[in-house]
Amino acid sequence: MSGPVDLPTLDDLDLQLLEALQLDGRAPFSRIAAVLGVSDQTVARRYRRLYNTVHVRVLGMTDENRLGLQSWLVRLHCVPDVAEHLADALAKRPDTLHVALISGGTEIVCGMKPRSRKERDDLLFGRLQRTRQIVTMTAHCLLRPFYGGSLGRFAKSDVLTAEQQAALCPPAPEPPDVPVSLDAADEALLAVLRRDGRTTLTDLQKATGQTESAVKRRLEALRATGVLYFDVQYDPEPLGRGVSAMLWLTVAPRALAGVGRSLALHPEVRFASAATGQANIVANAHFRSPDELYTYLSEKIGSLDGVQTVESALILRQVKRLTYEPSR
Repeated sequence: MSGPVDLPTLDDLDLQLLEALQLDGRAPFSRIAAVLGVSDQTVARRYRRLYNTVHVRVLGMTDENRLGLQSWLVRLHCVPDVAEHLADALAKRPDTLHVALISGGTEIVCGMKPRSRKERDDLLFGRLQRTRQIVTMTAHCLLRPFYGGSLGRFAKSDVLTAEQQAALCPPAPEPPDVPVSLDAADEALLAVLRRDGRTTLTDLQKATGQTESAVKRRLEALRATGVLYFDVQYDPEPLGRGVSAMLWLTVAPRALAGVGRSLALHPEVRFASAATGQANIVANAHFRSPDELYTYLSEKIGSLDGVQTVESALILRQVKRLTYEPSR
């Protein structure tokens, strides 16, 4: 029988670098180093270490709201021995963001960003409905994000000072008056950034066939409108939060916004959004132990005015976080 897996030890500088990347995933190492008071080489070395130990990935993501598109959360109850294979298949799809096994391994929860109505209908009404091993399926449109994704830039820890955060945080994007339309050149650029958000301008130019100046202009334009943002993927267990749970809250309509704002401030919460369905807020949160989850549900969630019911489920295996990597 194998012994426990040794987790990497992260020090304050590692945590500061993680938070700096969350504030601006494309910030040059030289700027991060200047803010943190260390050398460029130290930041680069720490980044490589985090890449290999906690699997840090900076990924260029698109805000579907700015494109006039919808994001969905799908719950799939499967027959035994099928969920793991189906979850792996869903994780390989480019239109899925988060795929996890929950509820004893017979249920899949999957975040989806179909790029068109046809893609949405083909998946929700076509392929999944025809999969005989799926017992039940519910699909929930995410209506109003409260935290996570493009809204996940404000810090929930004290590893960086307010001055350091201000020096690293890029200007807030200006919401477009109408949905942004992407052309083929934009799509080519975004495809590369989805794999590695820190791809250099030179490599972006080579991968897309555009001039380096054109790449820079498009990159700045996509960030200025908020269509493009950068998210950070990493394993939370070495940070002491190895228990991850999905939460579905049924909230009185009058209290929806207030509960959402409260969840956004909770340090445990990594994602929260209003959604369609009887449970009208969905959230993902990380904890140190099941006991801490209990305390969170009974004290923090239990004290929120307007919360009528809450359903929780532990994530047994995170198959995909933003990007798919085969099981290590």
